[in-house]
Amino acid sequence: MADRADDDTRYHVPAWLDILGGLVERWPEAWTRLGDIETRRLQTQLADQAIDRPVYVTGLARAGSTVLLELLSRHPDVVTHRYRDFPMVHVPWFWNRFVDSNAKAPERPQERAHGDGIAVTAESPEAFEEVLWMTFFRDAHNPAVSNVLGHDDGNPEFDAFYRDHLRKLLWMRQGRRYLAKGNYNVTRLGYLQRLFPDARFIVPIRDPVSHVASLMRQHERFQQVGREHLRARRHMRRAGHYEFGLDLRPINVGDQDAIVRIQRLWSSGEEIEGWARYWSMIYRHVADVCDADPGVRDATFVVRFEDLCRAPGEVMLWVQRHAGLHSKELPDMAEQRIRVPDYYRQPFTPEQRRLIWECTAETATRFGYAGPDVEAPVIPAGAA
Repeated sequence: MADRADDDTRYHVPAWLDILGGLVERWPEAWTRLGDIETRRLQTQLADQAIDRPVYVTGLARAGSTVLLELLSRHPDVVTHRYRDFPMVHVPWFWNRFVDSNAKAPERPQERAHGDGIAVTAESPEAFEEVLWMTFFRDAHNPAVSNVLGHDDGNPEFDAFYRDHLRKLLWMRQGRRYLAKGNYNVTRLGYLQRLFPDARFIVPIRDPVSHVASLMRQHERFQQVGREHLRARRHMRRAGHYEFGLDLRPINVGDQDAIVRIQRLWSSGEEIEGWARYWSMIYRHVADVCDADPGVRDATFVVRFEDLCRAPGEVMLWVQRHAGLHSKELPDMAEQRIRVPDYYRQPFTPEQRRLIWECTAETATRFGYAGPDVEAPVIPAGAA
């Protein structure tokens, strides 16, 4: 089946990008070796490049992670992956030199595929470090095994490559702090803290009823995209985006019975309960890890989506303080940009709302949510 005529540029993946992405997908070890060659080529430049308090935004999709990434990336000290880095993520310097040498006129921002009003260009920040995790951890998205990586897990080859990769980005983009958005890092907090004891974690969360509604909406959207735009489906798979669509894969936090139940609910058409139980499983894992590990707890800051929408400047001030990124401009930017989303309405009946709350209540109350029809007060996010 060929791609349908591209009547929506949001889903357009050029043929050259599809071909290069396929090369990286088929031979990741070769690109890793090229990345090592690149590192040796830059040995002098990277010798004194420190990795200082990297910042990780992580949690389930559709909780505000992208807007947090975009705001924090505006800080002058911060560097991130950008859309332009894909698919040659393993060799950022080589690839960016090529891109710069073939640069065209500045492109016009366009709305991203999610249809959520966020406009992007090749220079916009994006979640692409997942490509590296997939290279070194082949079961990173295998729901049949635990995806949790903690303090005691190790992969020396990945550790060395990843540190070198971050140093290259910091040197290339002349920054002091690395910032990443990655939904799957929610199961790697302990591992990342072992790599970087001064890392800072920002975990966005959303009221389970509205979160489930948004997850279901995006899943429906990307199923349709996958059926009609095969290149777009391949692009998502190669970038490590299994959150929605025909290639949906749940994150396994070590509870295999819960994973089996969630997948059965999804496949049997009981999506509301499936997504609700998935929400509860993921955020229960976050709460349990923070309760059990004081180091991770102190490094983690929870941001409730509702707080961010109702008091964006105040919450952004808390966020940047936790991250150690001081700026007078970021809270003002948050006030100007963040609003309660109005691009869809919750589709649930009162009975369905109660079902979601029954599936999530035990976890939701740990983050300050009081019920499906109760608006939570604005509180310091880290106290949730």
